[in-house]
Amino acid sequence: MKYTRLGRTGLEVSTLCLGCMSYGEPLRGTHPWTLDEQRARPFIRQALEHGINFFDTANVYSDGTSEEIVGRALAAYARREDVVIATKVHGRMRPGPNGAGLSRKSILHELDNSLTRLGTDYIDLYQIHRHDPHTPVEETMEALHDAVKSGKVRYIGASSMYAWQFQRMQFTAERNGWTRFVSMQNHLNLLYREEEREMLPLCTAEGIAVLPWSPLARGRLAREWDASSSRADSDVFGGTLYNAARDTDRQIVETVGQIAESREVPRAQVALAWLLAKPAVTAPIVGATRLEHIEDAAAALELQLTDDELRRLEAPYVPHPVLGF
Repeated sequence: MKYTRLGRTGLEVSTLCLGCMSYGEPLRGTHPWTLDEQRARPFIRQALEHGINFFDTANVYSDGTSEEIVGRALAAYARREDVVIATKVHGRMRPGPNGAGLSRKSILHELDNSLTRLGTDYIDLYQIHRHDPHTPVEETMEALHDAVKSGKVRYIGASSMYAWQFQRMQFTAERNGWTRFVSMQNHLNLLYREEEREMLPLCTAEGIAVLPWSPLARGRLAREWDASSSRADSDVFGGTLYNAARDTDRQIVETVGQIAESREVPRAQVALAWLLAKPAVTAPIVGATRLEHIEDAAAALELQLTDDELRRLEAPYVPHPVLGF
């Protein structure tokens, strides 16, 4: 495993992050394809055995049970000081007023709930899951700053939003002497590259870590175009992400398959190797529901694509509608 700094911080993270949305009670939340605790634990153990020290979840994943499963598994297999735990806040956790969003009340309440579910005294990277247009930026950033100063959070990060929104939040924190975001978890893969226009250059200029979610486009880059999976068949949100440019997307998927065949490696390795070749990228967030998924992700770290292969993969791409916010 390779390690890198999380942006301009001194924190060392593996260049692969295990995304833990796949782990949770299937009857809780909106992801019926998730793996329960007994089936999830081998993946967390395998990730640790491969040197992955970075684990990402969220309070909304499977109604909080993802955090519970991840927290118990990491406590069983690793020392707390050896792992970097990231989770997120914003999504709806209960009906009614103040059950979602980035108000001071919501952030501090949900932070304590996440700490309880994870079974830890602190969260290494606490991220806002989305931008909240209904809460003043000053309120959100001060609450996050107070979470850091309380010792319950080490660093803060953000996820999918417009570059101007992200920069506005950073400016607000800097102007008031509050804690700034050190990372951006955004939507980036061979089928969705709109982040290359503004967000990636901004993060590079500001020294912000980039942690792409859905690096395999919900698995579309890891299988033949017409193939499906139980997750794809029931993933409502994922079904909204890749329908705008199906003809060119299909060309990209077919090119991934051609290069994978010539290299004699799985398709997932090629798609991840393309992402890892981006200088702005710190650590893709890789999901795994089969043990070979982690094997493929680790092997992708050693796969160096040629300039010609990179050009072939990128050539069919056309602009896509902005999605995932």
